[in-house]
Amino acid sequence: MSDKVVLGKLPTGVPGLDTLLGGGLTEFSFNVIAGAPGSCKTTLAHQIMFSLVGQQRKALFFTVIGEPPLKMLRYQQQYSFFDIDKVGSMIRYVNLSDDLKNDGFSGVLSRILNEVADFQPSLIFVDSFKSVVHTAKSGNEGIADIQQFVQTLGIQLATWEATTFLIGEYPNAESDASPIFTVADGLISLSQSLHDNYVVRKIRIVKMRGQAHLDGLHTFRINDDGLRVYPRVLQPGRSEQSRIPDTGNGHRVAMGNSELDAMLGGGLPRGYSLLVSGPSGSGKTMLATAFLAEGAKNGEHGLIASLERSIAQAMTSPLKDLVRACQVTIMENRSLGLSIEEVVDNLLNAIDTLQTKRLVIDSLSTLELVIAPEFRQNFMEAMYRMVANLTARGVTILITTEPAAQYGEAKFVSSDKAFLTDAVVALRFFESDGELKRMIMVPKVRGSMHSAEMRQFTITGDGLVIGNTLRNYGNIVSGQATMQPPFIDKEE
Repeated sequence: MSDKVVLGKLPTGVPGLDTLLGGGLTEFSFNVIAGAPGSCKTTLAHQIMFSLVGQQRKALFFTVIGEPPLKMLRYQQQYSFFDIDKVGSMIRYVNLSDDLKNDGFSGVLSRILNEVADFQPSLIFVDSFKSVVHTAKSGNEGIADIQQFVQTLGIQLATWEATTFLIGEYPNAESDASPIFTVADGLISLSQSLHDNYVVRKIRIVKMRGQAHLDGLHTFRINDDGLRVYPRVLQPGRSEQSRIPDTGNGHRVAMGNSELDAMLGGGLPRGYSLLVSGPSGSGKTMLATAFLAEGAKNGEHGLIASLERSIAQAMTSPLKDLVRACQVTIMENRSLGLSIEEVVDNLLNAIDTLQTKRLVIDSLSTLELVIAPEFRQNFMEAMYRMVANLTARGVTILITTEPAAQYGEAKFVSSDKAFLTDAVVALRFFESDGELKRMIMVPKVRGSMHSAEMRQFTITGDGLVIGNTLRNYGNIVSGQATMQPPFIDKEE
């Protein structure tokens, strides 16, 4: 029989935060929420508080020199988590300004403990705790008194089995040597920074005793519902071994073009990610449209994450009918300065809600422009997380991109992007007999046999029509036979 103490976990009610914490807040812990002014400390505290309080779990919220309770409540009422019926019976606000001014640490400690004994809360918040420290430093009480005060407060509150939060303006909580951080069981740091006119908000779990938490900085956004955290994690999904396709038709999805299916080795393996690379006008959007239309025929709901609106403009009448019938949904981006985690979170929510089986992201090139400049520095790392998290849902994904190569170059796909997906289809232009023509090839299908042919194709009212294999194409692009058309295999 094990004598190991099991720590209780409290769900915070903040989307994404429990993932960072390793499952939630430790019950009866002594925590600090730190950050510069305007970093959403008070809102985070209220969101946690309103999520946890109930008939069996009450809360005391102490204010010091910061906002008066009435002013604080006026602004907190704007969020959806606020419940006025809980104020008074389940949540009590107490102002400690006079106690601090008249009696210093001893007066504050005495008032807190008296209120705790009277109300018997399970949750206690002190905002802003740094006001207590500043006031003490301007008087006769020093660092030793602050540490003694914090330790005494922590011991006394632990006796009441309360989970406590001290809220303070500590812009550099990670490196601050404050005795408060030494005593605290948990330290949550909030920050915001400006990058090329975009404000990026970050959260970091600096310390959380007794449980494994996620390291590093993670973005969060504040909206009408409060804070939403976007953890930088890879969602659990299938192993690479389980993703090796079966040759049976049930493990392949048709692309809406029988010739392309043959080039892919019988269609795209179900749950794979496909990168369609080609310059503007080469047929990427039409190929993606056919992919979604084929899925709709087979009862698979499709989702288009349109960053350029090009898919919406290029939709054929049959696909427009499918959109009207809610078999294909268009999700247009209307925000700038996003993090990749926000993009993925929006997509996953839509996938789960709509039961999506096929997803098109149009395009990877534009996505790099709409995310915040800070995230462009590690764009490939962010893309890797995005593709991994989306394929973990079992959705088959098609992503379009434009390579850096120009029209006349022989480069088919950027090497720094080809590794991101399970399969690659490359489209490009070439000149033949005074005309600009198109070709298609399949450089990669992970774990599957596929065609190595380079084939000419045309775009018609019915979509892409893939023709015969090009011969001696290398002579043309190298300049050895630029005035002659490529030889075309006569066999179908």
